[in-house]
Amino acid sequence: MTQSAGKDGSNGIRHANKRGAARLAAVQALYQMDVAGSGLLEITAEYEAFRLGKEVDGATYREADAQWFRAILAGVVENQKTIDPVIRQSLTEDWPLSRLDSTLRAILRAGVYELTERADVPVAVIVSEYVDIAKAFYEEDEPKLVNAVLDRVSRRVRGEGRGKDAR
Repeated sequence: MTQSAGKDGSNGIRHANKRGAARLAAVQALYQMDVAGSGLLEITAEYEAFRLGKEVDGATYREADAQWFRAILAGVVENQKTIDPVIRQSLTEDWPLSRLDSTLRAILRAGVYELTERADVPVAVIVSEYVDIAKAFYEEDEPKLVNAVLDRVSRRVRGEGRGKDAR
């Protein structure tokens, strides 16, 4: 598959694609931190040196916005004590945060970080990107859960949601 050059000569790669790749990499790094107990500096250095835009085991990682990747990772780590209660409030009582698997927790933490700390990014973009990430890992109800939780959080923290066109 080849990419054709855009009118601006950017070979079809848009800024949002690099942010999307950064979001996916951040979710993977958060998962790795949770499961392996890796530290923020260690995991950031590993991803920037060996994964973002690099070939790993025959697969090439998409080029990512490294600054966005670092911001999400550091933001989740720094704000986790406020992010987790926000997620808990948006889950049903029979689904506590601890019951969710590590990947789903990483997706929700990154999404809630962006909703609460990145007012410069539209709610619809954040929700859509993280629902798409959930679809990359899950086929069942998890993407719907991500959509519902992030929509509830956006209503609470920004006074807005995706409304009728929610997935």
